[in-house]
Amino acid sequence: MLRPRIIPCLLVKDGGLVKTQRFSEPKYVGDPINAVKIFNEKEADELIVIDIDATRYAKEPDLKLLQNLANESRMPLCYGGGVKTVIQAKAVVSMGIEKVALSSIVVENPNIVSNIADEIGSQSVVAVLDIKKKKLSSNYEIWTHNGTKNSKIDPVDFSLRLQSLGVGEIVINSIDYDGMMNGLDFPILEKIYNQLTIPMTILGGVGSLKDIEEAVQKFKFIGVGVGSFFVFKGKYRAVMINYPTIEERDSFSKDL
Repeated sequence: MLRPRIIPCLLVKDGGLVKTQRFSEPKYVGDPINAVKIFNEKEADELIVIDIDATRYAKEPDLKLLQNLANESRMPLCYGGGVKTVIQAKAVVSMGIEKVALSSIVVENPNIVSNIADEIGSQSVVAVLDIKKKKLSSNYEIWTHNGTKNSKIDPVDFSLRLQSLGVGEIVINSIDYDGMMNGLDFPILEKIYNQLTIPMTILGGVGSLKDIEEAVQKFKFIGVGVGSFFVFKGKYRAVMINYPTIEERDSFSKDL
């Protein structure tokens, strides 16, 4: 039976694993390679790894780190951070990474999607849109460079454009919900989801297994990205990597 993908999202900064709240105050929580080993043992569906400083500070993808991650991982990997060219995308895939995530560059140069898809295949091209609600408004805008630059582009319309350009999947990352573990921003997620025919993954806000189940029941075969909830435990946010059991994952989609 097909079921939604439950996807841990690891943020990397200076080679270490970190967690943020609303894209700020990165807290070191350990070694990303060790995290991959644990998610291997827990049989995670997939893994997203994002270098949060690469684009902001114009750094190249850390191919040595990617090689180490790919060598260790037994699950599909998606990497984002610093990929701006076809050559870089091909280099990432050559490390054994299944998907390349593009974020700021797709806003600056949307046609890069088609160029990269032509080389590595649409199924390996993922667009990550970091979105934030406008003040005193019900509308949203896409932010780039790790949430430091406002593009003032509407994510609903832009998602459709990316789909037409050949992107294989879109990740909607809610800045205001990042690391808060208070539930997902369902209204805007539903608006985007309902118009897409390609896979979509939602990220930002999961704080319980109930949140994951609610997302699965609402959106059916979607990717649910999870950051802090799979790394922290308890009100004091102690570091303890966790992941739902196979039985729990099956129960999320039992009525689909």
